[in-house]
Amino acid sequence: MPRKAEGPLKLSRQLISLTWNPRNLYQLATKKQLLTEKHKTLFQKMWKAKRDTRGYHDAGITERQWLRMFNVQLPTLNIKYDTKPGHPNTAALMYACMERRLDFIVFRSHFASSIWMARHIIVHGKVKVNGRPFPFPSHRVKDGDVVSVDPEAVATLKPAEGGGEVLEFAPHPYQQPWMFIPEYLEVNYNTCSTVFLREPVTKPQQTEVPSPYPPEFHALAYRFYQRRGRTRK
Repeated sequence: MPRKAEGPLKLSRQLISLTWNPRNLYQLATKKQLLTEKHKTLFQKMWKAKRDTRGYHDAGITERQWLRMFNVQLPTLNIKYDTKPGHPNTAALMYACMERRLDFIVFRSHFASSIWMARHIIVHGKVKVNGRPFPFPSHRVKDGDVVSVDPEAVATLKPAEGGGEVLEFAPHPYQQPWMFIPEYLEVNYNTCSTVFLREPVTKPQQTEVPSPYPPEFHALAYRFYQRRGRTRK
């Protein structure tokens, strides 16, 4: 794993990251939500929500880069349902633009064990977009784009014991909690490819953007950036 990954995985930082590392599972199991800490001020809650959600969704980008990407207009047609019972706060979609990134798609498809491994195999030409090598992890795909990965670079595929060119499924320890596929991706493990179907949305009782934090926590982070006045016109 690249050295950059060591910082986010420090237990003292108490951040959940995009990785199957056992330390990350420990953070997930012991994380305490700030929403229950009534003694904190509103600004403290918003700052903590910003820090934690950015720690999970940032993929190594800087705060300045994220401010250029942040858009106060959320990518959903379901905003009018926010006030209805059972519909999640659409602020949970503030990081939806990140899900179009090539490194996110490779990780969400379970072809890489971390966002850093996904970036590594992309840079080394192991990933194609619509059949063309595309060594740019930050590239944001369009609806219908096909992302394919060299089977030899897939984290869970290893050479068979008998040798030869046959690859066998070899699961990683502690990966099970992360083995889910978002509805906006269509993954084919026989061809090691993924189709990006559409932008994530919210639905009754559900937010499609994967996150260990509830929509209300994202709403605090959204309000933090909204108050900074750094919105895209």
